[in-house]
Amino acid sequence: MPALDAAQAAHAQRVLAALRAHIAARGGWIRFDEYLELVLYAPGLGYYSAGAAKLGAAGDFITAPELSALFGACVARACAPLLADGGEILELGAGSGALAESLLLRLAELDALPSRYGILEVSADLRERQCARLDALAPALRARLHWLDALPSRQLRGVILANEVADALPFRCFRVTERGYDERGVALDADGLPRWAERAADPALHAELERLSAALPSPLAPGHCGELCLPLNAWMAGLAGVLEHGAMLQFDYGLGRAELYHAQRTGGTLRCHYRHRAHADPFWRPGLQDITAWVDFTRLADAAAAAGLDVAGYCTQAAFLLGAGIDAELGRAGDALEQARRASEARQLLLPGEMGETFKAMLLTRGQVAAAARQAFSVQDLRRLL
Repeated sequence: MPALDAAQAAHAQRVLAALRAHIAARGGWIRFDEYLELVLYAPGLGYYSAGAAKLGAAGDFITAPELSALFGACVARACAPLLADGGEILELGAGSGALAESLLLRLAELDALPSRYGILEVSADLRERQCARLDALAPALRARLHWLDALPSRQLRGVILANEVADALPFRCFRVTERGYDERGVALDADGLPRWAERAADPALHAELERLSAALPSPLAPGHCGELCLPLNAWMAGLAGVLEHGAMLQFDYGLGRAELYHAQRTGGTLRCHYRHRAHADPFWRPGLQDITAWVDFTRLADAAAAAGLDVAGYCTQAAFLLGAGIDAELGRAGDALEQARRASEARQLLLPGEMGETFKAMLLTRGQVAAAARQAFSVQDLRRLL
């Protein structure tokens, strides 16, 4: 891993000191979702709350909107039919603002601008970065933007966007044993450093794992380690409550339940990202790296259905982009240099070895939506895998 500079090393020590105090106050052990809340979101300390660059070449990972404006242009083409008659957009966790920027620019060209573009951003640091980037938009576009600290109290008609948001929700970790289920939490070793420590699962987690195991083609076997995002249901219910009419578009890396918890996938999907390197040690330099797990899209779909939404589409990111007209967007490239650059970006967005198959797209709707709004999901239908 790259060496830390003095500021990074000092920040890691501050996070570690806060973590030690927190674990001690909790009797020497905390759940993993509690660990994530501290190292990712604690004000002034957590990864998403501190000032280091996170996205793009200078950060730790890159998202599809950061990689290419082609992604935002395709999302714009999918959203346009849903924005007639004053429809609006609510984007969750807007990162650097790249998706909002490319969306608004392309929607303006399509004559399909939203009446309002809301951004719900819990990170003050990222909000500042978004404002700095989006302030450069033309006044007519910038005027449509506003930031929220929480979900709006009123319902909206239009589109809710969530690109790589569900994977950032805190999750719990488990191991199946001969006697049942253990929860993998966090304690301190003899040197005061965080380490895995297991305890018997509490009744709530035990019941969820029993339901999960019963729903799988083959029950979870001893030795299987994995992650479970319990807040996903409440999160989806909250989002669904905001959507009066229209659609929700979810983009994330993940799988349906049977694939995610397959008997051959016994090590879970926890991943950490630092300076474009991926690894599986969540205790390396807490506060300086991103920590995520793949999304259970079956759980996401079940939560949406329970909240009154229709699961209208589910496919790979590659299939979504093809259905949304990425070929037409490529045809809009200018000179030969831009064409070559766009073609390279498209390969990264589409190819199975890049983002094309690892990332999935899901369309959730409320009420009757125009057939054109489903066009992006016409190339592939993977709902049978949910």
